[in-house]
Amino acid sequence: MGFLPISYADMKERGWEELDFVLITGDAYVDHPSFGAAVISRFLESRGYRIGIIAQPRWDTVHDFTRMGKPRLAVLITAGNIDSMVNHYTAAKRWRRDDVYSPGGRAKLRPDRATIVYSHRVREAFGDIPIILGGLEASLRRMSHYDYWDNAIRPSLLVDSGADLIVYGMGEHQIIEVAEALEGGLPIRDIIYINGTVFPTSDLSRAYQPILLPQYQEMVSSREKFAQSFLVQYQNTDARNGKTLVEPYDDRYVVQNPPALPLSRDEMDQIYSLPYMRTYHPRYEKEGGVPAIKEVRFSIVTHRGCFGGCNFCSLSFHQGRVVQSRSHSSVINEAEQLIREPDFKGYIHDVGGPTANFLHPACKMQLTRGACKTKQCLFPSPCRHLFIDHSDFLSLLRTLRKLPGVKKVFVRSGIRYDYLLYDNNEEFFEEFCRYHISGQLKVAPEHVSEKVLKMMGKSPRELYDRFVKKYFEMNQHLGLKQYLVPYLISSHPGSDLSAAIQLAEYVRDMDFNPEQVQDFYPTPGTFSTCMYYTGLDPRTMEKVYIPGTPHEKAMQRALIQYRDPQNYDLVHEALIQAGRRDLIGTGKKCLIRPRKKTG
Repeated sequence: MGFLPISYADMKERGWEELDFVLITGDAYVDHPSFGAAVISRFLESRGYRIGIIAQPRWDTVHDFTRMGKPRLAVLITAGNIDSMVNHYTAAKRWRRDDVYSPGGRAKLRPDRATIVYSHRVREAFGDIPIILGGLEASLRRMSHYDYWDNAIRPSLLVDSGADLIVYGMGEHQIIEVAEALEGGLPIRDIIYINGTVFPTSDLSRAYQPILLPQYQEMVSSREKFAQSFLVQYQNTDARNGKTLVEPYDDRYVVQNPPALPLSRDEMDQIYSLPYMRTYHPRYEKEGGVPAIKEVRFSIVTHRGCFGGCNFCSLSFHQGRVVQSRSHSSVINEAEQLIREPDFKGYIHDVGGPTANFLHPACKMQLTRGACKTKQCLFPSPCRHLFIDHSDFLSLLRTLRKLPGVKKVFVRSGIRYDYLLYDNNEEFFEEFCRYHISGQLKVAPEHVSEKVLKMMGKSPRELYDRFVKKYFEMNQHLGLKQYLVPYLISSHPGSDLSAAIQLAEYVRDMDFNPEQVQDFYPTPGTFSTCMYYTGLDPRTMEKVYIPGTPHEKAMQRALIQYRDPQNYDLVHEALIQAGRRDLIGTGKKCLIRPRKKTG
């Protein structure tokens, strides 16, 4: 079928004089199911709608926005696969040098706050046409949120953008319902009944049995009010038990309908069987293509959702905690497609999802009651109802690695080592180590301090230590020499210098030099971001230590990478400040040597 139209000439080739929808995205046009814009556009196409793509338009003029004319039904806008501010800036608020979602990896091909800027240009170009926002940026900014880059509470994206509707979450159910309503002649202002959407109104009676959140200005002036509001939002992220939420503003209300139901297995299979081209548009070839395709070209997504509940992760707000998985036949069909690709070398790079070894819902009750509002599945200990079983994933991996033309099947998306340890059946772990690791396994203990792990919603350090021991014993048993690469986070809420030093000592004792260290990045939609801004745990309203200054954050990061000579001064300062001069010296347990005397 080819790529969807990106110009009026493409429309003419299909015999189209008018589009039903134009989809504007901050990413380059990549027609692959790992890209939200591709999924939504292909899904609409499968229902008979004519849709065109405007990727990374110039935003200083309306010209690019009008290249395919005014669509009949609506304009759909997404900032792309990630938040445009995260795309542009590091955790230290420095400009990133590249953008893997852009042709040639070039940076700055989308504006800051892309959803807002694109919305304003569309309104300028087309007047009162319905504007519908989606994607991660809109999903996580659907209500008032802390904005790290402004260091302030910003209103719902509906208020800032002037758009008519937000589709939050993954969006397939909602976008078809919205399309059918518009097709039936219903004005966009009356599309207020669809789960998984957010709409503005001046009439509170249009919200069905709502929970009233604090008023926006109250949250601007009170961190306690913001924390209270966030907790209510967090407790209403499940489709089966979530309620309608209303956020009052001076002249309007922003109404969030309950989340949309998760996709069924048949629906998931349908989504991944759509006729994707599975690569970037050929217009980017002369610029070297789009780097993001490299990681996903020969990878397979098996499921959505995650019941891990890490506080620094926004998956609960976007994909939800109830896992939705594809059938084995659907995954195998996609693998057979990959095998037929001319540049396939025999390696499936990844099979998984947000957490690779979560291939099914956490328990049967989630399917009827939804995810628990006030309990986690794994933290602080596994729920007694948790279904712990890797047999289905193992069966799938066995089938994939036996396919003709497949040399190796890797699992590179993250696994939860605590969940793996809870499984008394050793079969999966042995075959996982034997067949599905490419020399090193990336895992995410994040930290070792118990007080920090508690703020992260992560399992105790003892479990990670058990996993490390088990992993190396298994590899020794198999006659393999494979490594562990731990992913660590510095400066998370709850981490003071003593906790950072504890992590540095752990790095010392494990005798490795971590390359993957991420300063905590406060992004919208996470528990940890709420704690970072308010200094409070929203569940208890107890105070939480926040490493808030750039200098302290730099010291905490330097401690983890204390072997780097460039970090010496920061590490020395941190140890002196924390009263840990015992770690400055020539002994085996010291992190750094004393300063050299001069003169």
